[in-house]
Amino acid sequence: MNGLSVRTKLTAWYGGLFLLAGLVLVVINYLLVQSTLPDPARFASTTVAGDAAFGVAQRLDTLSPAPAIQLVSGSLVEYRSSTLSTLLVGSAIALVATAALAVLFGWLMAGRALRPLHDITSAARRLEAGKLDRRINLEGPPDELKELADTFDGMLDRLAESFDSQKRFVANASHELRTPLAVQRTLIEVAMADPDVSPELRKLGTHLLHTNERSERMIEGLLVLARSDRGLTSRTPVRLDEVAAAVVRATAAQASSAGVTVETRLRRRTVTGDPVLLERLLTNLVVNAITYNASGGWVYVEVRGDPAVEVRNSGPVVPPEAVPTLFEPFRRVGGAERTGDTRNAGLGLSIVRSVAQAHGGVAEAQPGRRGGLVVTIRLPPA
Repeated sequence: MNGLSVRTKLTAWYGGLFLLAGLVLVVINYLLVQSTLPDPARFASTTVAGDAAFGVAQRLDTLSPAPAIQLVSGSLVEYRSSTLSTLLVGSAIALVATAALAVLFGWLMAGRALRPLHDITSAARRLEAGKLDRRINLEGPPDELKELADTFDGMLDRLAESFDSQKRFVANASHELRTPLAVQRTLIEVAMADPDVSPELRKLGTHLLHTNERSERMIEGLLVLARSDRGLTSRTPVRLDEVAAAVVRATAAQASSAGVTVETRLRRRTVTGDPVLLERLLTNLVVNAITYNASGGWVYVEVRGDPAVEVRNSGPVVPPEAVPTLFEPFRRVGGAERTGDTRNAGLGLSIVRSVAQAHGGVAEAQPGRRGGLVVTIRLPPA
């Protein structure tokens, strides 16, 4: 019974227990009726029974007392056997019919009793990190199921408050960090603009500028990630094919500098969502495909029906076990975390997944046949 549902198990228990109780009742009834019916052996051994048999024999004119007793005893045996057989057959038919009704009523009552559990399950399936506004609000008497539903709602309230607090912190911290980073970049650029600056200081300034730019990209990525995690406040029709074409044109210089060829196949596809976030999604996909590539490699961008977007690229071989971790923040190809590769902040695919989920879609990835990565984005139609 491991593969059966709880409703089926409860119905089986109800039906089985009812059938067992019915069998006990039939046995008790059979024993009571059996003890009530006259016993032929006792009848033949009594004098009263003999006199009665002799009277019957006299009325029959031809039978003697002994054959008369045997006649009456045989009739009693037949009557007793017939009565008990009829009782057993009738009881069995009644037991089967009532057991079938018990199973039916048990199925209906089990479904009614488990309905709150289905409501809890449905609410849990509809939950997402950015959409914790669903509640069960179960009505009914204060029983165990009502207590379970209220406990679940309370847990959701605490989770929603925790997620909102975390998102507000990330957004506020990212916003506050942008100003000092901009000031630092300006000071470095002013210092490097001095014609009398020494080569050592110029080299240090160049390194600081690269570090500052990387920090700014990371802060900007955190802001986008926090915004997409909060969900969409409004939706407008967006042509994905037009956005993809604009992104490819904007990254053409970067692709040319990296020696990577970008090919496209853009079919008309309209979705409803935030155009800024969708543009960031496509930008991250194309930039990642160009960045984590090899000189002379290629990038293929396709927009169609299902999946809505697919970006494939050549490059180093990606281990299959490393693919699921690429959508985690600060993860890169090869499993490096935070350090090692300074080309990006490690938020590209995290933002892609967050934006896709905010639009009711999903982001998936798998290794390419000869290296590189294949990323697909599935979005609901407009």
